[in-house]
Order: sequence, then C-alpha cells, then structure tokens
Amino acid sequence: MTTHAPQAAQTPQSVKLPATLDEAVAALAAMPAAVPVAGGTDLMASVNSGQLRPAALVGLGRISEIRGWQYQDGHGLLGAGLTHARMGRPDFAALFPALAAAARAAGPPQIRNAGTLGGNIASAAPTGDALPVLAALEAVLIIAGPGGARREVPVAHLLAGMEMLRPGELIGFVRVPLLHAPQVFLKATGRTGPGRAIASVALVLDPARRAVRCAVGAIAPMPLRPLEAEQWVASLIDWDGERGSLVPEAVTAFGEYVAAACVPDQPPAADGTEQPLPPGVLHLRRTVAALARRALGRALS
Repeated sequence: MTTHAPQAAQTPQSVKLPATLDEAVAALAAMPAAVPVAGGTDLMASVNSGQLRPAALVGLGRISEIRGWQYQDGHGLLGAGLTHARMGRPDFAALFPALAAAARAAGPPQIRNAGTLGGNIASAAPTGDALPVLAALEAVLIIAGPGGARREVPVAHLLAGMEMLRPGELIGFVRVPLLHAPQVFLKATGRTGPGRAIASVALVLDPARRAVRCAVGAIAPMPLRPLEAEQWVASLIDWDGERGSLVPEAVTAFGEYVAAACVPDQPPAADGTEQPLPPGVLHLRRTVAALARRALGRALS
C-alpha cells in the first residue's frame, strides 16, 4: 500500500516588509489578497491547520511607529504592534494595570513575545485577554487607510461587527484614557497557570465620571458589558470619601448581578415553568460571579 505524506503549507507568492504604516497600507491596497501579519500567533495557527492559505503577506514587524506608546491629551496612544511582553513591563503596568495583567496572562513567553495588541483586536477571538479590558476602558481604534487617511472607531463597534476594516485598512493605534484609578483583570482558565480563558472580567473605576465599567470576556463572541450592574454599584460607592467602605454584601450582590446579566436564565418550558440551568451553564455563571466580585473587591481595596 502506498502512503502519501501530508502536503506542506503553501508558501505565499509575495512577502512585503514595509517600514511605515502608510507603506503597509499601500502594499495591502496593491495586493487585495494579501494578509497582514505581526506576531503571527493566530495567523500561523490557521495556516498550519489548513484553514488559511494566504497568497501574499504584508509583514508589520519593521514598522517602529506602532511598536511603542506615548501620551496624548490625557490618553495613552498605544501602537498596534505592542507585544504582550512589552505591555507586561512595570512602566506600562503603572498606567494601564488591567491591560498589563491581561498581557501577562496571554500565554507562555513565546506567545507574549510575539503576539501583539493589534493582532488580539483584529483576530477578535472571544478568548482574547485584552478585549474585555479595552471594552471596559472604552478604547478607540485609530485605523489607517489609503492615502494617509485616518478614522476612529470605538473598539466595541469593531468587536460587535458594527464596523469592519475596509480593504486596505490597518489598525494603527489604540487610544485609551489615563484614569489614574484602580483597574483589574482576572480570568479563569480551568487549569493551573496561563492558558485559554473560560471566562474573564475586566473592571475599571473612573472617579472623574463616578463610574464603574465592567466587561466579561470569553463567554460570548464579544465582551459583554453589564450596564445596569455598573450603574447600580457606582451609585453605592462613596466617590468623595472612602471608596472601600462598600459593604461586603453589596460586592457579592454585584457579582451575582453581573453573572445574571451575562449568563441569562433558560427560557421557560412550553408549559411556562422555569427551567433550571444546566450544570455547565450554572458553573459558568458562578465563575463569572466570583470573578466580578473579586475584581470589584480588589479595585475598591
């Protein structure tokens, strides 16, 4: 019997390595079938599994302007090429603690060294650790287009499919507010150590707006914002005094509120009777409740 070795992944016919963001956009416009690649952690998984066979690649690794971050009018302007490893460093963590925590939890060192902020957003995988943090921060994407064009899109709109990257466009930067207030990211993986989240919670306090913002990741195609729970707990916080004075019962109730909003009850049976949650869904709800409760407790402490 004759056996055949599996075919090797098809090599792209063209690889461009631009030095600027505008050069990368021009390359994509000139090659509509080209796929942009930065860290390649998601792309190469798709190629190796046979799900993707790119005809051409536009490498973004040489574009220095998107590999750092800077201050801009009370915000941080983060380059889409920032790696998870860079975001995990102390200087970044001092200003964006939840993003830094998400970056440090992104996986083993080889993933953190290669994976990028822009790639996490563009791939929009539900388990992307940065996504709930960006949703809670209400981050805004700065998208580069042909001819030097720039447009701004709330990250939540892109993740929800309300906005799409147009042909020839790239995520250039992510603008996030500098809140100078507690920010927390927690996730449950189902196993010890960094791994793929089964649920995650990002929570930020915004004293200037007297607001609490929370986003739950990994349990749906996009991060979920429990808006009523946010408004309820924000109304209980003493923003002018001791924020940590919130009673433990309120912190626990917040966790339950978030979980009920994001992991809803089963629809009633045909006869109108309530249906119990399946064990797996009940476990997920309890996990989300615990994460939200712990995140609020840490932020207030």
